[in-house]
Amino acid sequence: MSASPIAELDEARIRQLLSEFIEPYMGKSLVETSSVKSVQVDPARIRLGLQFAFAADGYLPALSATVENFLADRIAQATGVDRTRLPRIEAEATWRVEAHVAQRGMQPIKGIKNVLAIASGKGGVGKSTVTANLALALAADGARVGVLDADIYGPSQPRMLGARGRPESKDGKTLEPVVSYGIQIMSIGFLVEEETPMIWRGPMVTQALEQMLRDTNWRDIDYLIVDLPPGTGDIQLTLAQRVPVSGALIVTTPQDIALQDARKGLKMFEKVEVPVLGVVENMSVHVCSQCGHSEPVFGSGGGERMARQYGIHLLGALPLDIHIREDADGGEPTAAKSPDSVVGRELREVARRVSARLGLQPRDYSQVFGNIEIGNAG
Repeated sequence: MSASPIAELDEARIRQLLSEFIEPYMGKSLVETSSVKSVQVDPARIRLGLQFAFAADGYLPALSATVENFLADRIAQATGVDRTRLPRIEAEATWRVEAHVAQRGMQPIKGIKNVLAIASGKGGVGKSTVTANLALALAADGARVGVLDADIYGPSQPRMLGARGRPESKDGKTLEPVVSYGIQIMSIGFLVEEETPMIWRGPMVTQALEQMLRDTNWRDIDYLIVDLPPGTGDIQLTLAQRVPVSGALIVTTPQDIALQDARKGLKMFEKVEVPVLGVVENMSVHVCSQCGHSEPVFGSGGGERMARQYGIHLLGALPLDIHIREDADGGEPTAAKSPDSVVGRELREVARRVSARLGLQPRDYSQVFGNIEIGNAG
């Protein structure tokens, strides 16, 4: 009597079948991304241990169920055994954000795994609003998030994130980040009055940026999101040359003039060897609050064309919606106020794509192994 087809299932065969499952946010298979950490097979049960390299609290239950159904289908197809007679399949999924490689020669910053730069090239495209919502969406998926408001001349994150008060200093040398919605925030806006203009030259601005970054007691942050000012000037150059940046994100509108400046930002990051994770097209379409009619007032398809031209990913398209503006002005961004709205869900999708694209970058093991010193044997 020949052996049952089920008896031929082992760890190698299960991994082979799982190599066909493409995780949608990463765009690669579970095996290719080393997400399958363990496989246990016995006659009554197949247990999978999965681990993903991006924040995914709200996603893992659905992902586990999808993987279980996928594997059951593949086993049934491969063995000819009805699904009802298969061993029980259980996928236990977790996630963990690791530190990823930054520019060559850069040392990691204490308390921060990854620095993510948000740039636009041009002002007025909603970069700061995207930053605030991205931070909140990542935090909602379980990540420990910080925001550094690097726009010294026009800080907006304190207002958008509803953060008030002045940072405390416990030792007279370093600052404690202001916390709002569970996000650690540092901005020059905490240190000056909102109406006070910052009449500083370039060297003072870059010094202020470095002090806010390095003299803040960031606490176990997975992602420090840096909201850059528009353009490709002193602050952008300082960030690229002196700060370990794991990845960058370009925010643009579909408008040709905005795309022209966004390309400059992308080229800047390429020159300093900072990987561009993708582009977010903001204000992609206007949705009338009265009738629901949609109209691409700034044109259409610009972000997609830019992504295709430079071989990067279009991470999402966000509408020109009055609620996004009202929520940010009121200190309660849409990702926090209305997470289950159409816009709130799209913001969550963008955040997961950003996190997943960063998770595909090479890991930085320097914090794991530390510095290796070679000396004479005693």
